[in-house]
Amino acid sequence: MKDTSKQRKAELYAHLKSAVMTLELRPGADLDEASLSEDFSLSRTPLREVFRQLAGEGYLDLRENRGARVSEMSHTTLRDFFLAAPMVYGAVLQLAAQNARPEQIVDLKAAQEDFKAALHRGDGAARAMANNRFHEVTGEMADNIYLMPSFQRLLIDHARISMTFYRPQDARMADNVSEASAQHDAIIAAIEVKDAAAAAQLAIDHWNLSRDQIELFVMPAGLDMPLGTMARKTPA
Repeated sequence: MKDTSKQRKAELYAHLKSAVMTLELRPGADLDEASLSEDFSLSRTPLREVFRQLAGEGYLDLRENRGARVSEMSHTTLRDFFLAAPMVYGAVLQLAAQNARPEQIVDLKAAQEDFKAALHRGDGAARAMANNRFHEVTGEMADNIYLMPSFQRLLIDHARISMTFYRPQDARMADNVSEASAQHDAIIAAIEVKDAAAAAQLAIDHWNLSRDQIELFVMPAGLDMPLGTMARKTPA
């Protein structure tokens, strides 16, 4: 019975994680505890244990006496994302090149093959999740307890706001997706030869490739200002 409950909790965790990152659950959406409890055959206590784990990782917000909801994506959040992403990704790949173990390189190559397969399937959600897994492996390679919480939080919002990037609307966007795959291959090559400088530069190149398209997606109409330069405002 204990193993069954553990498996159901793992299934709920994986379901909610994917649903948040692929926008099946929209930012700020309230979670229906009764439906989730019924769907996964879990009582309130293990259900909320999963909620607390996901909240600690940045997927959910827990509100006293108001239940759980998907973490918000405010303009302040997006501003901070655009400022922090290139710095954090650069540091992660630099450390990945220095610290990667042979078995992790095997995992990274497998993640890249899954990403290429997802590109051919043409499923935006599958592409975003496969891309996310590729970058998760680089974080495991970096193996830095101070950097990882920030990196994991960035990956959540990168997956959410890149859903448009992986559903290309025109030929230029489609070319960018193909280039993203080629950059993954270059990242693997740099990590294999422990070229930390090349890996860090590839992180910036990889970020710049998707930045313009993501910025167009999240920028309100008529607001002509790069998100990375928006003044911070205290959330209401």
